[in-house]
Amino acid sequence: MVDLKGQYEGIKDEVNSSVLEVMESSAFINGPRVHQFQKELEAYLDVKHVIPCANGTDALQIAMMGLGLKPGDEVITADFTFAATVEVIALLGLTPVLVDVEPDTFNIDVKAVERAITPKTKAIVPVHLFGMCADMDSIMDLAEKHNLFVIEDNAQAIGANYTSGNGSKKKAGTIGHVGATSFFPSKNLGCYGDGGAIFTNDDDLAHIIRGVVNHGMYKRYYHDVVGVNSRLDSIQAAVLSSKLKRLDQYNKARQEAARKYNVAFEGEANIVTPVAKKECSGICSDCDCHVFHQYTLKIKNSDRDALAQHLNEKGIPCGVYYPIPLHLQKAYADSRYNEADFEVTNSLVKEVISLPMHTELDQEQIDFITSTVKSFVNG
Repeated sequence: MVDLKGQYEGIKDEVNSSVLEVMESSAFINGPRVHQFQKELEAYLDVKHVIPCANGTDALQIAMMGLGLKPGDEVITADFTFAATVEVIALLGLTPVLVDVEPDTFNIDVKAVERAITPKTKAIVPVHLFGMCADMDSIMDLAEKHNLFVIEDNAQAIGANYTSGNGSKKKAGTIGHVGATSFFPSKNLGCYGDGGAIFTNDDDLAHIIRGVVNHGMYKRYYHDVVGVNSRLDSIQAAVLSSKLKRLDQYNKARQEAARKYNVAFEGEANIVTPVAKKECSGICSDCDCHVFHQYTLKIKNSDRDALAQHLNEKGIPCGVYYPIPLHLQKAYADSRYNEADFEVTNSLVKEVISLPMHTELDQEQIDFITSTVKSFVNG
């Protein structure tokens, strides 16, 4: 699914040199490399504050802690996503409220969000799923109307641009009150272990978060807020610095692979390819709102699970993200949920399949993958 070794070969000398530099300095925690990467990422995202942390799940939890959300507060998020998004809500004693998603973008349905708002609602967590920005104009309008926080789960969309209705562009993760991302190795910007970061333009919130990530300390052994131990180590920061300068190049390679996939599947009635933005029927040459962390098809009138097995037998990796909606997971089941409210998600979990997507895909690989999919679906 992801050719990390092939990518490493292209940056091997730089990465090896920077990692050895950290080893020789022995500045493993909060060393110069971490501060350097923080500044580089702030400049890339055009955001005032980046606070590195240990992983993407921590990033989400710390963002919520920084906002001062209290047990019993309701937080609305998408039903069709990875469990980490709802996991941290539950861990903090908040009340997760799951809503349906859009059938084309797979992102949170703003109309469903609006219907779910109650006097207890305090925040919305849009997930930029598979690398595609959610409808942030509408989400921010809704948040302003109801005085809600917006926490962007940007674990899959770093580097994507969001174009507002007024024509202005911002990087995904920097539009809401706070954003969170993951640097898990398979991400578009991934390290060689675990890592994450929180973004915000709010000076006061950034100050709180900087304390939270380090045991609530601003001065050693003086604990001003309740915190956690969540730090990005210097070796991972060194790797990320090398990759960050190539992130746009990496994302363009993913977008080009997506275009090639789409061309190959054109005219296939039973294969629905992903869209880059609502007004697109395919992938436009100027689209930058989707960075294709995953390339995800919807399979119609065929057995998706049998297709996955067939691809595996042919030596083609694939993934089903996600096979079970969050509202049906044992950990997050709630009697308040009505199946009729999750029509899209309940359909997607039976239809979606993700194909290999990474920076090293070539035409021969794409031809083999797409011909294998088409022969099965049309067989």
